[in-house]
Amino acid sequence: MIDTGFCKLKVYNPKIGMDALQITPVSQANSNQRSGRAGRTGPGVCYRLYTDSVYRSELLENNIPEIQRTNLSNVVLLLKSLNVENLLEFDFMDPPPQDNLLNSMYMLWILGALDNTGALTELGRKMVEFPLDPPLSKMLIISSELGCSSEILTIVSMLSVPSIFFRPKDREQESDAAREHFQVPESDHLTLLNVYEQWKMHKYDSEWAQKHFIHAKALKKVREVRSQLVDIMQGMRMEQQSSGMDWDIVRKAICSSYFHNAARMKGIGEYVNLRTGIPCVLHPTSAIYCLGFTPDYVVYHELIMTSKEYMQCVTAADPIWLAQMAPQFFSAKRMSDGTLEQ
Repeated sequence: MIDTGFCKLKVYNPKIGMDALQITPVSQANSNQRSGRAGRTGPGVCYRLYTDSVYRSELLENNIPEIQRTNLSNVVLLLKSLNVENLLEFDFMDPPPQDNLLNSMYMLWILGALDNTGALTELGRKMVEFPLDPPLSKMLIISSELGCSSEILTIVSMLSVPSIFFRPKDREQESDAAREHFQVPESDHLTLLNVYEQWKMHKYDSEWAQKHFIHAKALKKVREVRSQLVDIMQGMRMEQQSSGMDWDIVRKAICSSYFHNAARMKGIGEYVNLRTGIPCVLHPTSAIYCLGFTPDYVVYHELIMTSKEYMQCVTAADPIWLAQMAPQFFSAKRMSDGTLEQ
């Protein structure tokens, strides 16, 4: 076994306001665990690609606890629902940095889950009931008010599993052609919805999924997650409605939760985040990128940081929607030049 001395850890990045996978040195505990695996079922050897002095003097004894390096929005939401008022003085077993707590509270305030005094709002109490990231929870709640909860249920479920598409090395062109068959020019979110609806039309057939280079197991997991979310919504007496073919309402519901990830076009395929000013580009697999449709404004689900900051799962947005959903950040009068309302 070869131990490179590095691992990927989820770390909260306040610059982009979300978690990011970062390559970091392993801890001494990780190193010992890896060497133990080499001889678990039989004699083995572990080759460490770093020196003994590095192991003893530079590596931490244990990994930094997850609560100290990740987004705490769900933790804050849960504690607030349990009537914990002062989170900065809460007795955590491994106290997280105060900046992480404050950033998480700020994000929840942006979403409307907390009021100006830091207390939980009615929207926040509903969001607690869903085992999802706060933006996805809000998207579901708003969709019920807009009349497109059936579509958003599917989209949220699709976003809750890893990528559903696979791309075999010897069949890249076939895979890309199959993927283009599902793409909706205005939105990657709607593309995911289209995949699920077509799978449903084919009676949830695994062979159909395999033929179109889609993981059948992933789609089955999506169906399970969707069923669980439906049960939660029924328990909360939230109406489930379909918008039919009016997909603008669906895009508006997406904007209601991801307006903090709104970006304005700077060049062909190049955008800049309206809130943070971070430059980002369309991912090559995006429906908007592939079909040559370049809207002035988009919202995205997450960023993938490699050689560039790629936007993952992108939807074209109307600037008026952004001004309606986040008047504290955007003004309809100033959206024409892409500046924020300060």
